[in-house]
Amino acid sequence: MTGGHRTLVTGATGYIGGRLVPELLAAGHTVRCLVRTPNKLRDVDWRSEVEVVRGDVVSDEGLAEALEGVDTAYYLVHSMSGGQGFESADAKGAGNFARAAERAGVRRLVYLGGLVPEEGELSAHMASRTQVGDVFLESSVPAAVLRAAVIIGSGSASFEMLRHLTERLPVMTTPRWVRSRVQPIAVRDVLRLLVESAELPEGTDRTFDIGGPEVLTYAGMIQRFAAVAGIAKRLIIPVPVLSPGLSSLWVGLITPVPPAIARPLVDSLRHDAVAGEDDLADCLGDHHRIGFDEAVRLALRRVDESRVDTRWSSAAWPSAPSDPLPTDPDWTGGSLYTDARARYVDAEPEDVWRVIEGIGGRNGWYSWPLAWAARGWIDLAVGGVGLRRGRRDPARLRTGDSLDFWRVEEVVPGRLLRLRAEMRLPGPAWLELGVATVGGRTVYHQRALFHPRGLLGHLYWQAVTPFHGIVFGSMATNIADRASEEAHTEHAG
Repeated sequence: MTGGHRTLVTGATGYIGGRLVPELLAAGHTVRCLVRTPNKLRDVDWRSEVEVVRGDVVSDEGLAEALEGVDTAYYLVHSMSGGQGFESADAKGAGNFARAAERAGVRRLVYLGGLVPEEGELSAHMASRTQVGDVFLESSVPAAVLRAAVIIGSGSASFEMLRHLTERLPVMTTPRWVRSRVQPIAVRDVLRLLVESAELPEGTDRTFDIGGPEVLTYAGMIQRFAAVAGIAKRLIIPVPVLSPGLSSLWVGLITPVPPAIARPLVDSLRHDAVAGEDDLADCLGDHHRIGFDEAVRLALRRVDESRVDTRWSSAAWPSAPSDPLPTDPDWTGGSLYTDARARYVDAEPEDVWRVIEGIGGRNGWYSWPLAWAARGWIDLAVGGVGLRRGRRDPARLRTGDSLDFWRVEEVVPGRLLRLRAEMRLPGPAWLELGVATVGGRTVYHQRALFHPRGLLGHLYWQAVTPFHGIVFGSMATNIADRASEEAHTEHAG
C-alpha cells in the first residue's frame, strides 16, 4: 500500500463498514479490507479500488497480513445477533486485533461502540461492546473509541425498527423504554466522524461520545418520524409490563428486524443514551450535525429511490463457515438431499433471468404464499431471521445480499443465482435458480439442496418432502409462466 493514509477496515461487508470504505476512498485514503468471505465484496462498486485480505479476528487468521503497513485500523466487528459465547468471542477478537496492531506498528485504532449510561446495569450486548472498547484503550496503540446511540440512515436496524413501528401501528401499546432520552445521529455524520478520526492529534487515546443536535424520547422520535413521512400522529400508550425479551419479540413481530437483532437495540434503549461530551467536534473543529428530521428525510428518500447501499442485514447470520458448498467435487460433506426441477420456457433467457433476479421481497417466491409465510413465522419463533428482511434493491442482486431468509451466495448474471438459507435448520441448505439454452430452447432449472446434520436433519428432510411438489413444483412452473407472460407483453408492446 503506498501513498496517503493507509487504512484497514474490518466489517466491510456490514452496514457501517460497507459505507465507510467509499468515504475513505473519497478522502484520499488507500484502503485494505479484512473479511471472512472475500466473495461478498465481489460485486460492490468499489471492489477494484481496495485490497482484500481473507481473515478472521477471532481465529487470528490473516491479521498480520492485513495490518502490515497500516496507519489507521477501523474495527467495526460486532456480534449483534448474539449466540452462545458471543461475549468471549467479541473479547477474543478484539484482543487478537489489538495485539496484531501493536506488532504491526499501527498508529491508530478506531472503534465504533455504543453510548452507555453512567449508572445502571448494562445488558450483555452493551457490556460486550464496552469491553471491546476497553481492550483497545488498554493496548499500546492509541485508540479513538466513538460511542453512538441510535443511528438514523437508510437500511440501519435502528431506522428500520423505528420506520416500521411508526408506519404499521397507528395505535401502539409500548414499554417504558419509549420514554428514555436518546440522542440520535445521522449515519452521514457517523461516517464523516469516523473518516476524520484518522486525523486526530497523535497520541489521542480515549472515548468520544457522538450524537446529533437533538435529544428526544423514543416516543418523540416516533411522532417526528410520522410528521416527516406525512402520516397521522400516532397514539402511544405506555405499559410497564413488557420486558426487553418480550419487547424484542414484539418488535420482531411488527418489523423486519428479527428478535435476535432487536434485543440489543431494545437493551440499548432501556436507559438514557445521551452524549456526555462533544469533545470530538472540538478536536476536529467540526460541529456540524444533521438534525433528526433531515436525517429521516434523507433516509426515506434513499429508500424510495432504491439507493440503499448497505442494510442492517448486510452482515451474515451466524453459520458454520466450514460447511462445504454444493459445488464441491463429489460433495465432500456426506449426504446431500436434492430436489431438482426444470421447465421449458417460451421466452428468451434474458426474460427468465429478469424474473429470477427479481425474486423475493415484494415479488414473493412464486409459489404457495401461505407456506412461505408459515415458514417465516416458524423461523422467527425459534430465533431465526424470518421472511421479512426483503431486498436491498428491487431489481438487482449482488453477492452477499440478504434476501428474506436467504443470503445470495453466488450470482452469475444471466445464468445462475445461488441462495444459502439463513433460517434455523438442522443443516445447511441452498436454493439454485438458473437459465440455459438446450437444443435451441430456453430452459429454467431449479435445485433445492440440503445437507442434514445428524438424525434430526434426516428426519426434517423426510418430513418436508411431501410438500416439495406444492412449494418447489409450483415455484418452477410459476417462474416459467411469469417469464413467458412478461416476454409476450413486452414484445406485444
